Amino acid sequence: MKSWKRLLLPAGVDTGAAPLLAGRALRAFADGYMAILLPAYLLAIGLGTLEVGVIATATMLGSAFATVAVGAWGHRFRSSRLLRGAALLMALTGVGFAAFSSLWPLLVVAFVGTLNPSSGDVSVFLPLEHARLAGAARGHARTVLFARYSLLGAVSAALGALAAAVPAWLVGLGVSTIAALRAMFVLYAVVGVIVWLIYRRQPLAAADAEPDASPPAPLGPSRAVVVRLAALFSVDAFAGGLVVNSLMALWLLERFGLSLAQAGAFFFWAGLLSAVSQLAAPMVARRIGLLNTMVFTHIPANVCLVLAAWAPSLPVALALLFVRSALSQMDVPTRTAYVMAVVTPAERPAAASFTAVPRSLAGALSPTLSGALFAAGWISAPLVACGVLKICYDLALWRSCRGDALEER
Repeated sequence: MKSWKRLLLPAGVDTGAAPLLAGRALRAFADGYMAILLPAYLLAIGLGTLEVGVIATATMLGSAFATVAVGAWGHRFRSSRLLRGAALLMALTGVGFAAFSSLWPLLVVAFVGTLNPSSGDVSVFLPLEHARLAGAARGHARTVLFARYSLLGAVSAALGALAAAVPAWLVGLGVSTIAALRAMFVLYAVVGVIVWLIYRRQPLAAADAEPDASPPAPLGPSRAVVVRLAALFSVDAFAGGLVVNSLMALWLLERFGLSLAQAGAFFFWAGLLSAVSQLAAPMVARRIGLLNTMVFTHIPANVCLVLAAWAPSLPVALALLFVRSALSQMDVPTRTAYVMAVVTPAERPAAASFTAVPRSLAGALSPTLSGALFAAGWISAPLVACGVLKICYDLALWRSCRGDALEER
């Protein structure tokens, strides 16, 4: 049992973090194919591009409100119980999308459920897992652990993107297109059940009762820095919401006529590049610092995104998007490690929630805007707006936080 845990965990990390990494990998696999198949499914059942954006917004708004609840009241409950509840909600989300085909029921399921249309994790799992991971390691080992967490998510999402070709294979066997797509939502529900079983394992439950652990508490001494970071992160999230994976897949389908299998192959390779970059992030952060890694890898990635919007051909667009993928996610583990390092241990669950909430809320507003731009025929405008806003965020973050003294806790 300990051997497989050590394969997942870097040195100096408590083995109780292993179930979190395993659960993250499984959820990312499901998110990887759902982000591509969601717009295809919604179009197949008769909805339009605007409705695709509205449903993407509903998923992110629901995640934001759930994260608010975790930040405000989650410290009153054992996080292991909340994680198991979130896993069951994931299972119900898959069943709901497979069962309904009308806009309003799907909007309700999208808002209440855990479906993730983006390239990163925006679900209620995020603050719960981050707080636990932060307590499992210290200093540089914490950055490495978050990089491993992000790496597993990126690799699993890349493999999940390849699974977007499964509906086409099922159609070849005589299954209808809509039935094949619904089968993938059923698989999403099955993954939720498996994650629930993983989170029932004793090491995760035992972590709640560690005698030396600081009891979770609402934000206190670190409130000012958390509010400042949350405001900055919200700008980044709003920009990212313009090109969540579901909308990027829609852009590739509409602009260049890619099939679902081709789009899945693109997201597979893009995901692998993101995984490699996240693996390198701790080494870069150790040399130039967490903040510099967050900023100076992000700016070139966003320049590539803007250029891809104006690319004259598919090969040029894909090349620019691949370069972006190789750089754009290096800030993910470093950003999380930075937040966990600048707050007290007792405030970590609340800090994780309250930095995630503005991200989710801001990111939830933009998919509908992108859907409207798609419907108006301005299909490349979201990419340009995303890149420009993210560059502004990078510069503002560096200017705001470069003078902070970072105390590792």
